[in-house]
Amino acid sequence: MLGQYLPIVLLLFLTVLFAAVSFVASRLLAPRSPNDRKAAPYECGIIPGRETPERFPVRFFLVAMIFIVFDIEIIFFYPWAIAHRGLGLSGLVAVLLFSAAVFESFVYLIGNGALEWGPVKRVRHDAAVSATRTTSSTIRRVGVRVVGLEGRDDGRGFAA
Repeated sequence: MLGQYLPIVLLLFLTVLFAAVSFVASRLLAPRSPNDRKAAPYECGIIPGRETPERFPVRFFLVAMIFIVFDIEIIFFYPWAIAHRGLGLSGLVAVLLFSAAVFESFVYLIGNGALEWGPVKRVRHDAAVSATRTTSSTIRRVGVRVVGLEGRDDGRGFAA
């Protein structure tokens, strides 16, 4: 019984042995001259001009989600396309429900701006700003003693 697994075990042993010998030979024979240029990231011969950002923008992840959603959709549609006649009505209902779920996730991603690559649009809320609102009517000064340019004070903490 064990004899049939002997070639696989032997191949696994040879693989581990080759990896170990490669690492040891690399440590012993490789020249060592570390410097800043060798430690820098290599990007098609272009020297990086600025530090890379630590975070990716959210749009990057939204596009990645779209890719994953459609990738999974294709993976599930292929077997259904092969066996759709044998599945009957239940298979059709299942694939329609799956398509509705995929479409809903696509609508969600589009609604969050996954494919909007232009400048960020700022939404103005003009209705929330009152025309009668001023800094003196909305900011209450507590415990602050403000002195005017001429050094006069009206006693309430406000400049005269």
